[in-house]
Amino acid sequence: MDTDLYKFLEATVAGHMTRSVKTISRDLSMRDLEDMFERDDYNAYPVEEDSRVIGLVTKYDFLKCFAFHPTQMLPHYDDLMNRTVGDVMTPDFIYVHADTKLTRVLQLMVEHQTRSIPVLDADRKLAGIISREDVMRALASFTKAHQ
Repeated sequence: MDTDLYKFLEATVAGHMTRSVKTISRDLSMRDLEDMFERDDYNAYPVEEDSRVIGLVTKYDFLKCFAFHPTQMLPHYDDLMNRTVGDVMTPDFIYVHADTKLTRVLQLMVEHQTRSIPVLDADRKLAGIISREDVMRALASFTKAHQ
């Protein structure tokens, strides 16, 4: 195995995560969430309350609101758009710490088909976020020397 690939095996989240992360509150409406997804082109936002991350809301969570079984009555679009992030967020979300190895992040992303994972400290305060793109950049940076 190449020495540079060994470096990837030892790399941790701290050196590759995005540190400035936009968070949202559980009271944000679905309408505002849609606007933010469009404007920022993010796949997920950590949901923060009292400086702690209490959930994660993704584009998938947003779209899930509009998936109905044929036997259900379809709510009005306005009713759905007035729901809040708190109604649709995932409170049991996957997160990692800054000292988590990138290989573990990669494994979690593949297992759970997730695009980004919040990075929390011991008090569940947000330290950053690690995305597929961050992991791909890290992998490329360790393997470019041998191409």
